[in-house]
Amino acid sequence: MSLLASTARPSEAGTVHIALGDRSYDIHIGPGLLGAPSVWATVPQAHSAVIVTNETVGPLYAERLAHALGTRFRRVLQVSLPDGEAYKTWESLNRVFDGLLAAGCDRKTVLFALGGGVIGDLTGFAAACYMRGVPFVQVPTTLLAQVDSSVGGKTAINHPRGKNMIGAFYQPVQVVADLDTLDTLAARELSAGLAEVIKYGPIADAAFLDWVEAHLDALLAMDKEALAHAVRRSCEIKAWVVGQDEREGGLRAILNFGHTFGHAIEAGLGYGEWLHGEAVGCGMVMASDLSVRLGLMPPSFLQRMVRLVERARLPVRGPKLGTDRYLDLMRVDKKAEGGEIRFVVIEALGRAGVRAAPDEVVAEVIEAHTG
Repeated sequence: MSLLASTARPSEAGTVHIALGDRSYDIHIGPGLLGAPSVWATVPQAHSAVIVTNETVGPLYAERLAHALGTRFRRVLQVSLPDGEAYKTWESLNRVFDGLLAAGCDRKTVLFALGGGVIGDLTGFAAACYMRGVPFVQVPTTLLAQVDSSVGGKTAINHPRGKNMIGAFYQPVQVVADLDTLDTLAARELSAGLAEVIKYGPIADAAFLDWVEAHLDALLAMDKEALAHAVRRSCEIKAWVVGQDEREGGLRAILNFGHTFGHAIEAGLGYGEWLHGEAVGCGMVMASDLSVRLGLMPPSFLQRMVRLVERARLPVRGPKLGTDRYLDLMRVDKKAEGGEIRFVVIEALGRAGVRAAPDEVVAEVIEAHTG
């Protein structure tokens, strides 16, 4: 039984709608979207557009986006940041503010987050803060960002003590996922994105898990039809969950399957050593084992997840940080309450829940899957 087998449907081919009242918006999915002026016709009109990107993505796609935006904005500016999770910091955030202020950008200025999850999260947080809030558009160029981080309005920067600990819920006015931008994605980044695709099956749609297993080779080969379905179905599921629980008061926490262990890996190693999706892939294996040890799932589920994560070319063993270090890092997790660590676990295929677990059981999981 799945939480979401067929509840959410795209409102039209290539479009998924996020229903949040006056904060509702569309996710446009397909090839050739970046340079099409018609795609941007519903973006709020203003004097200035500012493309926030990084040193890797900017040279590939910023000019194409700027040309398309030139029909709607009098001037299109660009702020380029260093590339990588290590730069998801206050310093990078201030570089965005410096650029906006130096250009005299007003409160109607529209920001465009052109890049992966780091750029999307950081630009969204900048938009939430600048002049107490300006519009922004997500233009995700990685698979991970297209299926997860660009959707739902969670924006943040990292702190040395924890990932995404400083941020805000702030929704974009539109998401444009141009599948052609995945053509330049490195194999490692593709696999990292597949981790976020894989998670949607166990937490919400058992049939989608079956589909991912059957089409994983096509996804790894960058088959456009397979990628289009993976992005669309992932966005449908996330849209439904976010529509029920925008600010993670309950249900939305299930989207963090594997993330409590994964965030500990990222923070413990230092941001950027492992890609976020790599840490999540390993974290899903650990969370699957925890689900088994808590008596919720059979051992065959863990074996299935290990096989799938390995096939996606993701790590299934975490770094040996030490059990106490893992536990300390996970107590900083946003789902923790009163110092008690709470984990997203699988209660049945297609249904997840959030539960506390005894430290000794969590320690067994850590020791079984690290080193």
